[in-house]
Amino acid sequence: MKRVRLDMEFIFRASPTILYTFMTTPACLVRWYCDEVDITNDVYTFYWSGSSEVAYLLDDIEDERVRFEWEDADDPNEFLEFRMYKSDITNETIVEITDFCDEDETQEVKDLWSTLMIDLRKECGG
Repeated sequence: MKRVRLDMEFIFRASPTILYTFMTTPACLVRWYCDEVDITNDVYTFYWSGSSEVAYLLDDIEDERVRFEWEDADDPNEFLEFRMYKSDITNETIVEITDFCDEDETQEVKDLWSTLMIDLRKECGG
């Protein structure tokens, strides 16, 4: 199955600093992304409904970007990335997500991220 890159944008009222915290700390990640997370150095183990996935933190620029590589990824060029920045025009925070999935799962993954962003917006106040 062909893998495809997904680039999505979501608008938030919360600051990049708050969003960064929600994307990097265990207490905040469990509020919107996963059931549980263990972090040891730059290795994140995420748990969902009895299953787990390990991700390596590849890039971490405070209040700007977080990039993970999944341990079981077949392609070393695949990653999960969150970028956050303030729009100069609207003063809203833009969150850009880059993820990869099988070609036939594109809509399902987009829907999942939309739902997760609704949860994140509720949790971070914006």
